[in-house]
Amino acid sequence: AAARGCGGVWCRAWQRFFGGCPAPVPRGQRAVSCNARGGAVPAGNSGLAPWVPVVGLEIHAQISSNSKLFSGSQVQFAAPPNSLVSFFDASLPGTLPVLNRRCVEAAVMTGLALNCSINKKSLFDRKHYFYADLPAGYQITQQRVPIAVNGRLSYSLCIDNKMSQMVTKTVRIKQIQLEQDSGKSLHDDTRSQTLVDLNRAGVGLMEVVMEPDMCCGEEAAAAVRELQLILQTLGSSQAVMAEGQLRVDANVSVHHPGEPYGVRTEVKNINSIRFLAKAV
Repeated sequence: AAARGCGGVWCRAWQRFFGGCPAPVPRGQRAVSCNARGGAVPAGNSGLAPWVPVVGLEIHAQISSNSKLFSGSQVQFAAPPNSLVSFFDASLPGTLPVLNRRCVEAAVMTGLALNCSINKKSLFDRKHYFYADLPAGYQITQQRVPIAVNGRLSYSLCIDNKMSQMVTKTVRIKQIQLEQDSGKSLHDDTRSQTLVDLNRAGVGLMEVVMEPDMCCGEEAAAAVRELQLILQTLGSSQAVMAEGQLRVDANVSVHHPGEPYGVRTEVKNINSIRFLAKAV
């Protein structure tokens, strides 16, 4: 694309259909688009689709730590219900948070691995909402001044499911923030009851916010898989999706080429890479 130059016949044809000039393809990378089924195909083979999908991700990774983010309660999968709950986790009045150093170190290490800028000073915020498994009525998280910002993640993608045709793409990382996990609500329809387990309440999470740079389910799945491998290699998270240690919220919208993004739809708590590709 770059070799033909802006203003040529190919560029004028692009402007006629889409408006504006096409972005050049970086040297060593191959132009890729998405077909109607959400799969990656070489650019030019997908036809002039009337809609362009846009995908952004919010990935919640449980930090590998022996204790929770703001309390000394132990972190353990499949422990008996409500057996790992401190006074602070249960939001008893007068209890105060004590920040877990290990969680901060894991977030900084992950930010460096994702080429982020680490803020020397970061702040915690309260996100207020009411639900039974959030006893305080708010979640301690980061929004305005997170621990890391402005990173990027490169990942490999197969074209038409052919291992011989691989491209490398990059997604921007908006920010990485520390936050508390919530408890777990178990709904018993036979008894018309909802049971609450606070073992998970207060467990430290890293939320990795990816910019909407992806265009299909295959790209989203490939990016999450690459991030999962990085977290496991660093040891900052075990990232076992079957145990809820890595959960994905997918934000999807569609728009006509050359027009603003459409209405954003969020699919929450996806716990499988295969299900992520299908959901998108």
